[in-house]
Amino acid sequence: MNNNYLVEMKGISKKFGNIQALKDVDLELLPGEVLGLIGDNAAGKSTLMKILFGAVIPDQGDIEIEGEPVNFNNPADAQASGIAMVYQDLALFPNLDVAANVFAGREHAKSLLGIQFLDKRRMYQETSKLIERLQISIQSSRLLVERMSGGQRQMVAVARAIGFDAKILIMDEPSAALGVQEAGRLLDLISHLRDQGLGIIFITHRLTDILAVGNRVMVLKGGQRVGILDVKSSSLDDLESMIISGKPVLNNAAI
Repeated sequence: MNNNYLVEMKGISKKFGNIQALKDVDLELLPGEVLGLIGDNAAGKSTLMKILFGAVIPDQGDIEIEGEPVNFNNPADAQASGIAMVYQDLALFPNLDVAANVFAGREHAKSLLGIQFLDKRRMYQETSKLIERLQISIQSSRLLVERMSGGQRQMVAVARAIGFDAKILIMDEPSAALGVQEAGRLLDLISHLRDQGLGIIFITHRLTDILAVGNRVMVLKGGQRVGILDVKSSSLDDLESMIISGKPVLNNAAI
């Protein structure tokens, strides 16, 4: 495998009963790159990403992170290697504020007279710094999620996912439920994260989003890799053609 890749998946296969969800799939992600992952329904996109995130165990295949072989048995293993994932349903707690959502499951605590208390001040401070670093348009880390727009909720989910150490971000249909303006702000955030050096894998059916912020785009069909294209030399017609036909566009294939 190529040690220049942030992520390299090789020969990934997975069956669910008699259904071949993935067959001998390769995937490569470079540092500071947005890789679009597209295909029709049941193409295998989410299954492939759940394997990378440790939520599904492949039947065969190898994964390397920064050139080192890894074996993920659960999402905690993947998170320990710097991988974060934002699912389509976001899985936020609407009745809690931004900081509580960002630190859910990893809360800071302090001891007073031998009794443990949540260190809310520290969590609010660190969340505010994270919001500022990510250039997220949220006024306060104390704002309740239930009072936020869909786009703001998506940004909270991104902030929680990448926390403070993630170097690989998987996003599953992040703009599907957003309007044009909110989707635009989310794409700006994705570009900002890429510019900070994160590698981002972006699953979407909104092909124009990939053309707007992607570097390369990989097409799956029927659980197999059809091809991978350089976004700069690709058109919407190229992507749609590969999704429908299951055949590569030969004049602009990416390396």
